[in-house]
Amino acid sequence: MIRTPHALLATGGLAADAPPQDGIVGYVTDLVERLGGPGAGLAVALENLFPPIPSEVILPLAGFVAGQGRMSVVGAIFWTTLGSLLGALALYGIGAALGRDRIRAVAAKLPLVKLSDVDRTEAWFIRHGVKAVFFGRMIPIFRSLISIPAGVERMPIAIFALYTTLGSLIWNSTFVFAGYLLGDNWHLVEGYVGILQNVVIVVCAAAVAWFVVTRVRRARRARQEPEPATVPNPGTGVPDPSGRGTLYRSGGWDDGGHGGAR
Repeated sequence: MIRTPHALLATGGLAADAPPQDGIVGYVTDLVERLGGPGAGLAVALENLFPPIPSEVILPLAGFVAGQGRMSVVGAIFWTTLGSLLGALALYGIGAALGRDRIRAVAAKLPLVKLSDVDRTEAWFIRHGVKAVFFGRMIPIFRSLISIPAGVERMPIAIFALYTTLGSLIWNSTFVFAGYLLGDNWHLVEGYVGILQNVVIVVCAAAVAWFVVTRVRRARRARQEPEPATVPNPGTGVPDPSGRGTLYRSGGWDDGGHGGAR
């Protein structure tokens, strides 16, 4: 007899701390139960576009369903990785549609952000974009977001697809196998991924705080420092406001050859 997560919950087979079987999680669970591998792939593709859909639920759930005989582990990994690629390509297309000019126009209007920051970010992505896409697929939050700058910078789509697939394959395989091995306790994976996600959020928040504090301090110092006085070089002059000629450092005026110094 194949035991689905809904059936286990109804009979008390799932632990009390299992994810709730309503809302988004319930919809995803039902999708995977009804459609098997293609359902898991569709859920993962949607997870890329709508972050509230939790991949930490989809992937181990797919492994659990595979353990119940509804699909093979290889099939679960294949469909979820295909879903990851399709979702990433959609975000890549959004980034490409936005383009560099729009991104720079938006950045120019943001407080404390300079276009030089955008230039440095672009230069960094050009140098490390392949690694960013590959490893970014294995970092919560950034898993989806990394596709947008790749599209903005028009990374060759074949390279983007290759490294997105490789990174997603590692991430998806890890959690599908975890759900397969944990069986009825597949939902425990969510807690560990939640810890990792919280760490990422804290690091990002600290980085943003550091950026804001640094920029505010620089702006205050720039306002407090007096502007250096401009002194004409010897032999050069400044126009006389009265229109009489040009005042030289010697104290005389040049009236353009009409009377000499006065």
